[in-house]
Amino acid sequence: MTITDEDCLSETLAFNAQFEAAAAGRPARGRAPDTAVLAHLRRNRLGGDTPPVRLAHGRDRTVAGGVRVRVFVPEQVTGVYLHIHGGGWVFGSADGQDERLWGLAEQARLAVVSIDYRLAPEHPFPAGPDDCEAAASWLVEHAASEFGTERLLIGGESAGAHLAVLTLLRLRDRHGLTGAFRAANLRYGVYDLSMTPSQRNFGPRRLLSNTDSLQGSYELFTPGAGEEGRRSPEISPLFADLTGLPPARIVVGTEDPLLDDSLFLAARWRAAGGRAHLGVVAGAMHGFTLFPLTATEREVRRERDFLAAA
Repeated sequence: MTITDEDCLSETLAFNAQFEAAAAGRPARGRAPDTAVLAHLRRNRLGGDTPPVRLAHGRDRTVAGGVRVRVFVPEQVTGVYLHIHGGGWVFGSADGQDERLWGLAEQARLAVVSIDYRLAPEHPFPAGPDDCEAAASWLVEHAASEFGTERLLIGGESAGAHLAVLTLLRLRDRHGLTGAFRAANLRYGVYDLSMTPSQRNFGPRRLLSNTDSLQGSYELFTPGAGEEGRRSPEISPLFADLTGLPPARIVVGTEDPLLDDSLFLAARWRAAGGRAHLGVVAGAMHGFTLFPLTATEREVRRERDFLAAA
């Protein structure tokens, strides 16, 4: 485990305090948001009123018989990054990070394909994982003809990191594909939907995600599954056989309720014979890369360098 960005810890903690203070003035996000709350959250993945910026560089497409994706293709392409957005499986979209994804595409010379998978509660498990599996399978078959390369990478943040690992497992178990994707880039993911100790013990702190909001997301994504049902390897990859997965970069902050998920996943990834670099960002809360922090700037560079070299 590598603790990073300790030199900017004071800035990160100060931001956390400001964020928590501002969140205290907003209604708490309950375990089962109603239709109006969901609509509000979906306008902007941070829950604000300003929709995300859509860049002309992005192209909306439909692949694999109906899965929507958003594609960014720079002038030079040396690989393809299959990106899966976060948002608790309930909100977020493929066009919610156009500026970041286009920057990554240009700087790492990657075509970026971001999946607009179906969201809960309208489309609970396994709809989202099915869409990600279909898009990944399509990319394995068509990357060379579409983008001129077979060098494939996969990753995402939060729920997107969870879906990225599930996708790798499905490719291995359902399609016999263990080497199609060369690396996995996993940011502050959730890997145990029955809840790790850090999730259970985080409590009500309003740092983008907390114990109650996580539990609420699980109930919407896997309705009726219950704690035991959510331990299924098909839902929680921490309980899966991780043999044959590609090298992974696993990143999480010390102030994230999902801290244990990354710590445990990295250990299990290595125990299964894989390579896993674990980076723990000092003082960072869940979703910290969505905000203008020194730690965010550094993480963006580290992500770019990892994907460019993978």
